[in-house]
Amino acid sequence: MTLKIYNTITRKKEVFQPLEDKKVRMYVCGPTVYNKAHIGHAMSAMVFDIIRRYLEFRGYTVHHAMNFTDVDDKIIHRANELGMDPFKLAEGYILEFERNLEDLNILPPTIKPRATQEIQTIIAMIEDLIRAGYAYPLNGDVYFRVRKDPDYGRLSGRNLDDMRSGARIEVDERKEDPLDFALWKGAKPGEPSWDSPWGPGRPGWHIECSAMNLRHLGEQIDIHGGGNDLIFPHHENEIAQTESLTGKPFARYWVHNGMLQLGGEKMSKSLGNLVSIEEFLSKHSADAFRIMLLNSSYRGPLTYNDEIVAQAERALERLQSALRPALPAAAGAPEPALKSLQTQMAATESGFIEAMDDDFNSAGALAHLFDLVRAVNQARAEGATDEQLQPPQALLRKLCGVLGLRLEEKTAQGGGAAEPFIQLLIELRLELRKQKLYPLSDLVRNRLAELGVILEDTKDGTSWRWQ
Repeated sequence: MTLKIYNTITRKKEVFQPLEDKKVRMYVCGPTVYNKAHIGHAMSAMVFDIIRRYLEFRGYTVHHAMNFTDVDDKIIHRANELGMDPFKLAEGYILEFERNLEDLNILPPTIKPRATQEIQTIIAMIEDLIRAGYAYPLNGDVYFRVRKDPDYGRLSGRNLDDMRSGARIEVDERKEDPLDFALWKGAKPGEPSWDSPWGPGRPGWHIECSAMNLRHLGEQIDIHGGGNDLIFPHHENEIAQTESLTGKPFARYWVHNGMLQLGGEKMSKSLGNLVSIEEFLSKHSADAFRIMLLNSSYRGPLTYNDEIVAQAERALERLQSALRPALPAAAGAPEPALKSLQTQMAATESGFIEAMDDDFNSAGALAHLFDLVRAVNQARAEGATDEQLQPPQALLRKLCGVLGLRLEEKTAQGGGAAEPFIQLLIELRLELRKQKLYPLSDLVRNRLAELGVILEDTKDGTSWRWQ
């Protein structure tokens, strides 16, 4: 089986061939830290966490960089509103975002560069671009000559003459061309600044990522990722800056995730339609969010609403159901049932890999996992013992782990202290049923359900779980 990845720049799926055998250099654009992170940020981080985990499962060593933009107009404006130091504001949100990622079971990047820690690298790159004729200083600012790059617009598919200055690029009549974008911004009164050959100032948005890539990953990388809202102008400008300087293709594969939508609109701070990561996790599990994402194509938009979350939680419960122990009176499943289970295990693993090899088709991979869940639960119903259930359960845990799912079942507050009493009530209910006192046995079931304990009756006995 061969891994194929959709490449935004070629607009087709391509066989994945990294620059070095079994080594992957992946750079993912991180957040601008001026407010609480929302689940749209979580979606992008989780998409590339899944990609990274699968690449590692397939035997690759992944060097994963994710940056923080910790100096920016938005950070400065927000800090001024709050009467805070902008660096202190950014630092607080960085630490909070890192906690969010840990709570979401997202692997920490190999390296987490920050714009403010890369100033000298950025200045050196701008100086090189000026010397090469691709950039020019202008009264304390420095701009990139867009029309000097004949391939500009290749990633976004835009015609240069039809373009307008993109997001975060201020229109300046002094520029040689309206499309030229800022590499360095001269300092305004009260703003953070660093000394440079062009006077005090700070870097433009786009140059940060190019400089970080060059310093930490080299002139060429395998995967450059981020949300599809970054294709233009951010990633387009990164390509222009980097390739003009190196003369080499910047990234072999450009990978972009779709946007999270609430009420039909992209979730963003500017629109004010946010659900913070903390708010989501106060009501739902990290696994529920991950399944919501896994059930869709990473490249398409993902609608967020209560129904979608509820569907994800039901899917999570189905996966967890296969990890429950054997029934109390299990005497062993018949040989045909065990052979069927073994056949399904092989089909699940091969099907899982085949799906994920097809541009990380996580929805297809999940479907194969649910086939295994169905087979495990059928074998349990037919009397499989814990020993017989262990191999398929181990496979399920392994493949779910590849997707970043923890599959932690809910437990009652206070641990397992309640379990002996629950088991006693189950035995009492069984005795009531034997005496055909069904209203009383139903009362036991219903009261347990109110306390979050779900009973499941089979011909071999009754099992229970936390809701």
